Amino acid sequence: MHIDLNCDMGESFGVYGLGRDEEIIDSVSSISIACGFHAGDPHVMARTVRLARERGVAVGAHPGLPDLMGFGRRDMACSPEEVADFLTYQIGALQAFCVAEGVALCHVKPHGALYNRAAQDERLVRAMAGAIARIDRNLLLVGLAGRDNRRMAGIAAEEGIAMVFEAFPDRAYTPECALVSRRQPGAVIHDPDIAALRALRMVMDKTVEAIDGTVVPLSARTFCIHGDNSHGVALAAAIRQRMEAAGIKVRPMRPI
Repeated sequence: MHIDLNCDMGESFGVYGLGRDEEIIDSVSSISIACGFHAGDPHVMARTVRLARERGVAVGAHPGLPDLMGFGRRDMACSPEEVADFLTYQIGALQAFCVAEGVALCHVKPHGALYNRAAQDERLVRAMAGAIARIDRNLLLVGLAGRDNRRMAGIAAEEGIAMVFEAFPDRAYTPECALVSRRQPGAVIHDPDIAALRALRMVMDKTVEAIDGTVVPLSARTFCIHGDNSHGVALAAAIRQRMEAAGIKVRPMRPI
């Protein structure tokens, strides 16, 4: 039994720092690097790819909507074709840094509003999968684990790539297996022990307890720990320790 632990990184910009990348990276097996649209800049991207190479973790692109002021969490009226171009632009930028550092690009994980839209919009998933396939069919598309996994994975496969589904031990879930809005109390879990126990249950039982106490089926191959969570370092360490203590191997979504 195994699971990937991933973290969104490289989200600093210019003189503004965000996250504790150099601390949290030792607890994860994959990272998703911001590509400049919602966060990050060329210098941060280069530095984060280099950090991943030094620490031996897998690298993915974390493209978002062109919404730097809103951190990519505000939805925008973009067509699927526009989103495909946004992804191509951002993946290409990060891929260049990966080539320069001798690092393989392994996955693409959309960010924020784009990620949430993709969980419900089949046309958008098809557009994103098609754009990724035209760049590199070995890249994995990461999406929100939920009730539509099979249908979304089928759409990605029709476009020529594989899709991997992700769960969030540090986020609350609705009974419909969606993430609770960050605007609601209790949406983000800060206690490392609670998050680690939720992660273990997700692996062993393939379920999650929703915010109303109901138990919801949930199947995922990767867990995200939010680097912008003030308790992110402790959360990542606790989840990794809990996995390894239970005999669950922590390894990337695909070999690097």
